[in-house]
Amino acid sequence: MNRTELVGEVSELAGLTKNQAEKGLEAFEYVVKSALRRNETVRITGFGTFKVRDRAARRGRNPQTGAPVKIKASKGIGFAAGAGLKTDLNSRTALKKPVPVAPAAVVARKVNSAPAVAPAKKAVPAKKAAPLKKAAPVKKAAPVKKAPAVKAPAKKAPAKKAPAKKAAR
Repeated sequence: MNRTELVGEVSELAGLTKNQAEKGLEAFEYVVKSALRRNETVRITGFGTFKVRDRAARRGRNPQTGAPVKIKASKGIGFAAGAGLKTDLNSRTALKKPVPVAPAAVVARKVNSAPAVAPAKKAVPAKKAAPLKKAAPVKKAAPVKKAPAVKAPAKKAPAKKAPAKKAAR
């Protein structure tokens, strides 16, 4: 699974847009990277632990020439799977899917805001164009490649309201 597929599945399961899922993944990566840079361990209960591993300086060999090479000390990252991840990996039962929850900000915006679709304007009938006179043939210039045209999203017509019912007296 690559990054795009991961973002697509997270957005689908969590009930988010792909853009929101991408931002969430970027934020997760940033938090883990910055914690590891501070030499902290990142534990996600039930999933696993990210930990900085120090590699000592050592001597290696160039595989093409066989000559000895000095390799500098560096830091690496280790991941140890948690008990929950190991259990889920070795289990034969289906994984429990997360339940998507609508974010509170989106729900509040829907309740308190005006309709998102503007009322449609009345269509004006098009006038017929006058026939054009034929012009003398002109030499054609070399064709110029143009970028494909971007279509504007279609405007939605507002929903029709049902007539109000009269109250019984």
